[in-house]
Amino acid sequence: MFVKSNMLLMVSVIMLFSFNSCKTQEEKAVDIHNHAFTIDTHVDTPYHLLNKDFNISEYHAYKRGGSCVDFPRMKEGGLDGIFFAAFTSQRERTAENILFAREKADELIDSIYAACDKYPEMAEVALNVADGYRLEKEGKRAIYIGLENGFPIGTELSEVERYFKKGVRYITLCHTSNNDICDSSTDKHGAEFDGLSEFGEEVVKEMNRLGILIDVSHISDSSFYDVIKLSKSPVIASHSCARAICDNPRNLTDDMLKTLAKNGGVIQMCILDDYVKAPDKNSERYKKEMELRERYRKLGKITKEEEQKIWAEWRQLQIDYPKKKPTVADAVDHIDHIVKIIGIDYVGIGTDFDGGGGLKDCADVSQMMNITTELLKRGYSKEDIHKIWGGNFMRVFKRVEDLAEKVKA
Repeated sequence: MFVKSNMLLMVSVIMLFSFNSCKTQEEKAVDIHNHAFTIDTHVDTPYHLLNKDFNISEYHAYKRGGSCVDFPRMKEGGLDGIFFAAFTSQRERTAENILFAREKADELIDSIYAACDKYPEMAEVALNVADGYRLEKEGKRAIYIGLENGFPIGTELSEVERYFKKGVRYITLCHTSNNDICDSSTDKHGAEFDGLSEFGEEVVKEMNRLGILIDVSHISDSSFYDVIKLSKSPVIASHSCARAICDNPRNLTDDMLKTLAKNGGVIQMCILDDYVKAPDKNSERYKKEMELRERYRKLGKITKEEEQKIWAEWRQLQIDYPKKKPTVADAVDHIDHIVKIIGIDYVGIGTDFDGGGGLKDCADVSQMMNITTELLKRGYSKEDIHKIWGGNFMRVFKRVEDLAEKVKA
């Protein structure tokens, strides 16, 4: 009887092995992808939520200038969680502009709650790691909230906790220009504080206390090192790439990657083309984009109609001057490099969809599986891919939660 049982077990193992070996690479990718907790840590979809004609519960076939994200396409792409960024552009640091940015960030955050409240069977705002895993089991999309650019905080430290109470779980300290917190990697006037400002140091401490992830994407190199030196919690780069592969100041150098790994943090690979491959700065498209960004940056407080006009111009720019997009293979070159430099435990994915992100063969969230297929093709194991798609980020997120001091009611 014992021998017979062993023989049956051996036959079962052989049959299972044979079945798995007969699967195509695409079928294996589907299995791996669907069993992973997958999260995209940066999209700019909330601005579409302000458009009364956009229904996030409906499937929208991808088209240039349209949104890359909706709940049905998230499900089709096997995406369990996502960070919707409440983005505000950097403007002159006047009291009026800061108040306007604060109102806009609040409006964007409120729009996220409204969308989830309207379609509770499809998605829910998530506030912690446990929420993400719970919602995955319930078959819903976990919608986390990030604040892209600390500009709305101004110089009022209490705003950090107010945003935490509104559900914000990471703050990108700055955007394309310096603010009151730190220097940007792309401010045309250069450094102002040579890193974090004194106020910025207090912001970092407060984020540690509350359990808000510190996002170092967009900040200058000196700001990055200041944050790493000061933070008692691991940090994230929610949407950045490797500078060794694409020499863009928005990307992280090899030394920054090594420093990030020592900190226990994670870099979330971005698929915005200019961060994946260097842009052609002589192209008409590039010039038009820079003109539009500069014009928008110079504006003070604007009406909703004026804001909608700007966004309509941005969407039309995508149509009139289409980019030659990099491929998934180009993007995964960044993951290969990051893994080579610091190992498999410190990299994830943050697409920047609806903020310029998108590849020739991964244009929206419905095509996320293509990244898994490429990773599998390059020899990454199931465990590796699970780490990249969410395991690494959720580990860091949980660590930040655990290290945070409990906020008193």
